[in-house]
Amino acid sequence: MNIAHWLERAGRGHPHRPAIALGDGIFADYGRFASRAAGLATGLAQLGIKPGDRVAIIAHNCPEYLQLLFGAWHAGLAVVPVNAKLHPAEMGWILEHSRARIAFASEDLASSLAGHAPATLTELMAIGSPAYTRLAGHEPGPLVARAPDDLAWLFYTSGTTGRPKGAMLTHRNLMAMSLAYLTDVDPARPGDALLHAAPLSHGSGLYSIAHVCRMAVNVVPESGGFDAEEVFGALRRWPGTSMFAAPTMIRRLVDHPAYVETANIRTIIWGGAPMHVADVLRALDRFGPCLAQIYGQGESPMTISVLTKQDIADRDHPDWRKRLGSAGIAASVVELRIADEEDRGLAPGSPGEVLVRGDTVMAGYWQNREASAAALRGGWLHTGDVGFLDEHGYLHLSDRSKDVIISGGSNIYPREIEEVLLAHPGVSEASVIGRPDPEWGEIAVAYVAGDAAREELDALCLERIARFKRPKAYIFIPTLPKNNYGKILKTALRQLDRERAPQKQS
Repeated sequence: MNIAHWLERAGRGHPHRPAIALGDGIFADYGRFASRAAGLATGLAQLGIKPGDRVAIIAHNCPEYLQLLFGAWHAGLAVVPVNAKLHPAEMGWILEHSRARIAFASEDLASSLAGHAPATLTELMAIGSPAYTRLAGHEPGPLVARAPDDLAWLFYTSGTTGRPKGAMLTHRNLMAMSLAYLTDVDPARPGDALLHAAPLSHGSGLYSIAHVCRMAVNVVPESGGFDAEEVFGALRRWPGTSMFAAPTMIRRLVDHPAYVETANIRTIIWGGAPMHVADVLRALDRFGPCLAQIYGQGESPMTISVLTKQDIADRDHPDWRKRLGSAGIAASVVELRIADEEDRGLAPGSPGEVLVRGDTVMAGYWQNREASAAALRGGWLHTGDVGFLDEHGYLHLSDRSKDVIISGGSNIYPREIEEVLLAHPGVSEASVIGRPDPEWGEIAVAYVAGDAAREELDALCLERIARFKRPKAYIFIPTLPKNNYGKILKTALRQLDRERAPQKQS
C-alpha cells in the first residue's frame, strides 16, 4: 500500500480539518493538502518522472516540504531527503549517487547547489519559484499503487569509509515505524499538533507521517528551524503539541525563561544522542511528565528502542534513575538482541553489538550489495553500537563502535574530516575524536602532526565539508599514538584529551 493513502483518506473524509500550519496560522487544511500533493504528482508525471524514480528535497523546513513529500509518494516516487546543512559538493554527490531525476531546493540552497548539480539530474527547481507554482497547480491525479516493499525513502547516512550510504526504506518500513510511534511513543489524536523545530529531512519529517495518519496538525515554525522563543510561542498557540528534539534543543528550552502552560505540551521526544540523567531531571522538573526517548538509526528509523513517558516519570520505581540512563525497551515492531563478534547471543548484562530485526529495518543500502550483506547478515541489522540488556530488557548503550561523534543531534564521522585535513601538504597525520561538551553533547577535536596553521585547516574544511562538521579545536602534537601495526589509537587520544588542561589546547 502506498503511504500517501493516509493523506488521500484524510483529504476525502475530513477536508476541513487543519493539516499544515505556518507559525500561528493555518497554511492548509487536509482537503487542500491532499489536493496540492496530488497536483504535484500530476506535474511530476508530465515532466516524465516515472514511478520508482528518485526525487530529492534539499530544503529548510517549510510547508511545501510536506506537500512535496506526499506528492512524490502519491506519484509512486522515492524521496531522497538531503540534509540542508551539508556542503553543496556533498549534496551533489548524493544527487548523483541516488540518480535523482529532479531536486527541489530552498531558494538559497538552489543557487549554491547549481554548480554541483550532476548531469544525471534533469531539473533543479527552487521551492516557491514560478516553475514550482505551476507544477503544484496541476489537477490532482490518481494515487499510484505501490507494493509494500517498494522504495519510499532513500536516506543517506554517513559511514566511516568516507562516502555516505543510502539506506533504502520501503512503504512497509515507514508504515511500521509510524504505527510504532502511535503505539509506543505518542498516541496522537485528530487536532493535536507536531511542531517541526528539528529538520524535516530527518526524524521530524518521519514523524509527520504518523500525524497525517491521525489527521493532526503539522506546525512549521516561521523561522524554518529551532528558536526557543518561537517554540514557546507555538506551545501557547497549539495545545496538545509534540516535538522531536536533540538533547541540545531541550537544554536550551529548559534554560529559557519563557512561561508556558505545561498542559499544552503533549510529548517532547529526544533522540539522535544520549541525554545526561541530570539534564533529564531538569527537563522533567521544568515541563512535567511529557518526556520520551527513542533510539534508532537511519537503517531502522526511530524504532529500535523507546524509553516511555511513563518510565521517565515513574519516580517511585526502584530502578527509576538507572532506567533514566538507558535507551528503554525494544520498540513494539522489532526484536532486539546483543551479540558477540560471532553473532552469538549474550546474556543480560554482557556488552556486545546491538542487533535488531523487524518491519522497520531497511531493505539494504542503495547500490551497495557488499555493505548490505554485512549490515544485514543473518537477518539482523548490525547497528555497530555497543550496549547491553539488563534483566528487565532495558537497553544500555555503552559506546558507539564506529567512532561517530554526535554533536547537537547530528552525526559527524571522523574519517571524513581526517581525509580533508590530510589533503593539506603540511599535515603528516590527523585523527579526529569527540570531546564531551555541556551544550552540544560532543564536539569534534582534531589531533594533528605537521606544520599547518589552524586557519588554513579551517579554510580547507569549510571548502570541502559542511560547517557543522568542522573541528572546534586543533591540537598539534609531534606524532599520534599508534599500536604495533601502525594504527592510530583513538582511545589513547581520548585519554590524552581528558588529561590536557583547557588553557593548553589550541
